[in-house]
Amino acid sequence: MSSTTIIPVILSGGSGTRLWPLSRELYPKQFHALVGEQTLLQATAARLQGMGDVSAPIIVCNHEHRFMVAEQLRQMSIEPAAIYLEPEARNTAPAAAIAALAALEMDTDPIMLVLPADHIISDPQALHAAVTTAAEWARSGYMATLGIRPIEPETGYGYIKQGACLQRSADGDNTGSTNADKSVLPIFEVEQFVEKPALDVAERYLASGNYLWNSGMFVFSATRYLEELTTHRPEVVEACRGAMADAQVDLDFVRIDAAAFSRCPSDSIDYAVMEHCQRAVVVPLDAGWSDVGSWSSLWDVVRQDDNGNVIVGDVMSVDVRDSYIHAQDRLVAGIGLDEHVIVETSDAVLVARKDRMQDVKQIVEQLRSADREEHRVHKRVRRPWGSYECVNMGERFQVKKLVINPGAKLSLQFHKHRAEHWVVVRGEAKIIRGEETLTLGEDQSTYIPLGAMHQLENAGDVPLEVIEVQTGSYLGEDDIVRLEDRYGRA
Repeated sequence: MSSTTIIPVILSGGSGTRLWPLSRELYPKQFHALVGEQTLLQATAARLQGMGDVSAPIIVCNHEHRFMVAEQLRQMSIEPAAIYLEPEARNTAPAAAIAALAALEMDTDPIMLVLPADHIISDPQALHAAVTTAAEWARSGYMATLGIRPIEPETGYGYIKQGACLQRSADGDNTGSTNADKSVLPIFEVEQFVEKPALDVAERYLASGNYLWNSGMFVFSATRYLEELTTHRPEVVEACRGAMADAQVDLDFVRIDAAAFSRCPSDSIDYAVMEHCQRAVVVPLDAGWSDVGSWSSLWDVVRQDDNGNVIVGDVMSVDVRDSYIHAQDRLVAGIGLDEHVIVETSDAVLVARKDRMQDVKQIVEQLRSADREEHRVHKRVRRPWGSYECVNMGERFQVKKLVINPGAKLSLQFHKHRAEHWVVVRGEAKIIRGEETLTLGEDQSTYIPLGAMHQLENAGDVPLEVIEVQTGSYLGEDDIVRLEDRYGRA
């Protein structure tokens, strides 16, 4: 690989709590198609196309999300350089350190383009131009970040204060307002990183013209990043080197060592490195960017109807203005609403004013404190073989609907506390039950006694739908003893 090659690093570890109830811990916003047909992760990977000498991306994600990452990239025919699995969240600085150590195994000193997986960018050509400029400075030893030109006094973003202008744009202008068409863009020293401000402070920032939104996108060489991180947060580098030294390949993934990584402090790239770096620069970017940090910010970037509404799903409305209404499983009706957000899922409904969207995380915290599951998982749970959904449950019984993808199969397993009845609703099932192998079609069923070894496989070319009735003294998901599993979970 050429030393001029840029290695993209896509960080996909976020939980997107402010987009609850659609975004949840085990199925966060980067895996949803919030704008268009592609998910945010897919769109992030797709916009790398046409950027120039760019390699296949390194993905760093939570181990719980690994199969969703792999499947969504496969759907786009994108072959990642590697998918590294974090055993637990430790923020962006350690994730980037893992990627830097991986990148140095691919090249002597590659340039890294660090991108969050959950952003929207409507003008990828503008991003390409900004990355090209930032990469040139990164090759000279600078740590570069991309700053978004603010369009309003946003209080939900951090800011970057521009310092001295180090390079003017091609026409001598510092604004870079049409930077997608320029071969040379303006670039500035970073004078200061600023936390999320109060509204009056944000208004002053906007009026001054010297502040940019902090996008969380970075361009630097792998060596420089590790040098800076070693200087300012050596314990992060030490923990990440230990985690990489004992990493294990698991199917299409690389599992870093959990014990070593658990000793790593949680810190962002901004706090750990960029705020302390003496050679930090920022490239202003105007590319239709949004971090989709709330339902109101999603309303901002999605096409609205004549009443200023964004409507998704089965929705009816009367005298509703400037609102976002998302119906996933049922009809949602709204009457006489202004500036509201309504989001309906199979097990939760959010109703709030648009100006209170930053407070959604308080609901998530209440759910977590109450030891409820609605912040963590949807009623429909994704698995590498397909999905399942709880239809009904009570004392000593639970009813689920399983959907198994063509060619997929569950692990060979048994249960210590429950028996199961399977009824095939659609498709053809191949079943192992003890020493038997069965083939069942639609409307046929079988019984799996407590403790019996069993496996369910889709033997057809359409999704297999099965109703599973569980009975027993304990029905938790942890009552699964896997004997064999093609997805590495045994």
